[in-house]
Amino acid sequence: MRNVVECRRGRKHADRTIRLRIDGCTQARHHSRMHALSIAGHAGLRLSASIGGPEQAMPVILLHGGGQTRHAWRHAARDLIASGRRVISLDLRGHGDSAWSEDGDYSFDAFAGDVRAVIAECPQPPALVGASLGGLSAMLAAGEAPMPELRALVLVDVVPKLERDGVMQIVQFMLAHSDGFSSLDDAAEAVAEFLPGRKRAASSEGLRKNLRLHPDGRLRWHWDPRFLLGERVPDPEPAYARLCAAAAQIHVPTLLVRGARSDLVSEEGVQDFLQRIPNAECIDVSEAGHMVAGDDNDAFNRAVEDFLARLP
Repeated sequence: MRNVVECRRGRKHADRTIRLRIDGCTQARHHSRMHALSIAGHAGLRLSASIGGPEQAMPVILLHGGGQTRHAWRHAARDLIASGRRVISLDLRGHGDSAWSEDGDYSFDAFAGDVRAVIAECPQPPALVGASLGGLSAMLAAGEAPMPELRALVLVDVVPKLERDGVMQIVQFMLAHSDGFSSLDDAAEAVAEFLPGRKRAASSEGLRKNLRLHPDGRLRWHWDPRFLLGERVPDPEPAYARLCAAAAQIHVPTLLVRGARSDLVSEEGVQDFLQRIPNAECIDVSEAGHMVAGDDNDAFNRAVEDFLARLP
């Protein structure tokens, strides 16, 4: 089956429209080894990451969404390494193997500061690829002082103008399971109910790295629940002005990858974004919702790799 991906461009490219056909069956599969990396983030908080690929290649920093871990990028990281990129896949603060903030600092300043700390570890300007919360963090790191030197920015289904109802659906799902799950299959059933359009995996084992076994025998998500008390939820509107101001200062090549079935990024949000970053491109992945890389990994990877290959 072939997925049609439509690419649109901002004002500086208004006369050009590209339609790419993605053949998910032709993507080469390569085994790519990554090793663990520890980085001191904002205010010294310990961040965990995985790194792999040729040391001399352009770094690509992968930033997952809220409530996920770096393992959400495992297929994307593998394919980027196979295409010759140096990949750093980060666990955001309070997520996965990264430390939890002792004082509960899950502010935008902290997340953006963490991104800048990872950029500072790179021997050459990197490309940032951020989904959802990771994308908001990347946008602020790229567009607010002190601005780091970057090669490119890829935002995955996130823009300054988010749909509040879509944000609330995600928040409600995350808050609904504070008591955890009795088994991996129990967790998989909850995910399947939340994402009814996604084909369910044959095994629930893929969820294991996203869960922690607690002393009471229950499995709970591998993130600090206090991060939900930060600036991002339940209402995205207060952050809109700040994100717009940051976007206006972004001048590196920028790609927005939107899930065509997304409940968070509307067509209005896309147009608002393209007006603020005139040299940006937008690609719609037809068979994906908000979790673009998880819904259609081959189409997502091809779109990102094509964009990176065209960088000057």
